[in-house]
Amino acid sequence: MRRAIRSVGRGFGAIAAVALATGVWGAGMYKWVDDQGVVHYSDKAPADVPSKGETVLDKQGRQVQKIDPPLTPAQLKAKADEDERQRALAKAKDEQARKDMALIQSYSNEDEIDIARKRAISTVEAQINSAQAYTADLTRQQKNIANQKATFGSKPIPAELEHQSAAVDSELSRQAILLRQKQEELAMVATKYDSIKQRWREIMADEARAAAAADAQAAAKAAKGGSGKPATATPPAAPTTATK
Repeated sequence: MRRAIRSVGRGFGAIAAVALATGVWGAGMYKWVDDQGVVHYSDKAPADVPSKGETVLDKQGRQVQKIDPPLTPAQLKAKADEDERQRALAKAKDEQARKDMALIQSYSNEDEIDIARKRAISTVEAQINSAQAYTADLTRQQKNIANQKATFGSKPIPAELEHQSAAVDSELSRQAILLRQKQEELAMVATKYDSIKQRWREIMADEARAAAAADAQAAAKAAKGGSGKPATATPPAAPTTATK
């Protein structure tokens, strides 16, 4: 059974009165408004959820459930974007928790972080020193080759000498790139361990606050006798009087 009436006018009152009088409400009713503003009542749910949603009524005509209207394409996209954002946040939170756990398992105090920092910096500095020494040696070779080339004057330079010169020039270029990379790496190592120490301090501070809060809660519970109520002292027993 399906009746459609306008939200205003005598028609609505008459049909609603008939529905009440005939006991149609006993089976439960659905109420919704179509796109033209017409209010509908039916004992069966509409095939599709109307654009303005629908309401389920009990046998007394009281609302028992509100069914929201279907989302528009724009709302669906906004919801999908928000769901994706929440998933990304949850993933980032899980990743940070994993990193924090690895951090506190790797270092028990700040001194250990400083030791690791010095060790990493020393390793990169040793690589830089080695590259610089090698570059200095290549520079000397380049100079010697240039002197040899000069001795030939206008004569053709031997192919072997040209090959050596090209090889040294190429290696010098490679070492220059390597040195720049190692200098950048050295700065990154220092920044990395500064960040590690800062995060380690933050984790320790969070743990200290959590422990303090737990201790305060335990102390408050103990002060209330463990029952959630202030502890009440047991009154002393009344003195007894001997019977003569």
